[in-house]
Amino acid sequence: MYLDKILIFILFLGPLVFFHELGHFLFARLFGVRVEVFSIGFGPKILSFKRGDTQYAVSLIPLGGYVKMYGDDPLNKEAVPVEERKFSFTYKNKWQRFWIVLGGPLANIIIAYFLFAGIFMSGETSPELRIGKIEAKTKFYDLGFRSGDVIKKVNGKIVNSATDIALDTEDEITTMTVKGLSGQRTLSIGLGLEKFFEEFVKYPNYLQKALFVSKSGEVVVLSTSSSSIDWDISLEQMQELYSIETRYTIYPYVGDLDSKSFDQKADLTKGRSAEVAQDWVQFLVENDLRPLDMMISTIVMNSAADEVGLKSKDVILEMNGQKVFNFINLRDTLQETKESSIELKIWSGGQVVTKTITPKVETINKKEMKLIGVKSSGIYSGPKRIETDGKPFFKSLVMAGPRTWDSIVKTLQGFKKLVFGEVSLKQVGGPLSIGKVASDSFDSGLSQFFQLMALISINLGVINLFPIPVLDGGHIAFILLEIINGGPLSRKKMEIAQQVGLSLLLMIMVGSIFNDFTKFFL
Repeated sequence: MYLDKILIFILFLGPLVFFHELGHFLFARLFGVRVEVFSIGFGPKILSFKRGDTQYAVSLIPLGGYVKMYGDDPLNKEAVPVEERKFSFTYKNKWQRFWIVLGGPLANIIIAYFLFAGIFMSGETSPELRIGKIEAKTKFYDLGFRSGDVIKKVNGKIVNSATDIALDTEDEITTMTVKGLSGQRTLSIGLGLEKFFEEFVKYPNYLQKALFVSKSGEVVVLSTSSSSIDWDISLEQMQELYSIETRYTIYPYVGDLDSKSFDQKADLTKGRSAEVAQDWVQFLVENDLRPLDMMISTIVMNSAADEVGLKSKDVILEMNGQKVFNFINLRDTLQETKESSIELKIWSGGQVVTKTITPKVETINKKEMKLIGVKSSGIYSGPKRIETDGKPFFKSLVMAGPRTWDSIVKTLQGFKKLVFGEVSLKQVGGPLSIGKVASDSFDSGLSQFFQLMALISINLGVINLFPIPVLDGGHIAFILLEIINGGPLSRKKMEIAQQVGLSLLLMIMVGSIFNDFTKFFL
């Protein structure tokens, strides 16, 4: 599992590093500079060969790369023999050195452009922008979102992915058009882009299937159709349908889950009062139904549940006298319980049984958790995948230009917010964060993977242009100062600048790695 993620990370970052260093290499060779080493990765070389004056290598640590040019140390400029100075980086004129240094970040921008063009040309495949379960009295609920809503437009523009929202939307989201079970509607949002995404990630787009279990142990599917099962309607949406003012007829289908062979039974809501029809909990209780989520799939050996004789297919009804209809709610309520033991009421073999259980306390991620040792039978469904048709070759090239420029602008705006404290430094991610999003995007589809690769490539290009000594932007700043001053900076000033730049870079690296460590291990 971890090996797969490492390989995906290398597949993701490797090409970006390669093209960055290739940009430096090509401009260096164009202006006659001798390149001594072209390496992908840092540290000990694990694979290398020499062709001409250049040693080409793959090194152990895949977090960057470097191009070692002959005579590239401005502090030892005089050590270069006179007859060799025509091959030395430091003896090239200012504009030649400028383009050699700029070549790396420029290559990152160019490869991002062609990645965007390729995505437009081949068509995009991405998960629909579906919002997960939304509880009442939450921010999104108050804005008018409901469980299972799919985002279609933002500020009047059609969007197919989170990338479209991030790149094609200004800082303020004023309106959003969503499609739910009750049709398409436009909501007034009034949230900044970052605030929206902070809230959006609280509602993962996985919803439970509308599967239930009866007291007798039968699996039941609820549907609003008497002729077929609509498997696309989730449990959360079914609850939403049932609680709104319009009366819906709900038909149960009873059968076998493995073969998906179900027979339609009588209308469950026929003849019921409007008050009962709008009370979801009462509806389930009166029909002896519980979400399949509450049926135990497996018992952990030697757990608290195992010790009191709970079994697979037992259905949890209540905990300490409180009805429970959601496994996550059961888990969270268990953590809040002050008593050392709890009382569970369950269906077991068609009978209502009460069990007194003493949860075991275990430390998970340095946090004490109460566990009873049961796993849920709930079945979740992910979002549908959206496919957009590919565009013609020349149109894709044209469309890639604005997308690349918007990505550069958004990247600069993001760094500006970091500098001015509008965004917490805790959000800065390191290699682990990049590896995780790369792996997640790979699982979502190649178009998402390449979109993220293009965005990270632009980030690498922009970051390298920052005027920090030891970065490409620092070298460019030295060249510009040299043009302004009519000559290079003094040795002492360059040494101080390089030490400050290296210290700043190390602080950023340590901070990002620390953020990764606290996010994934604490």
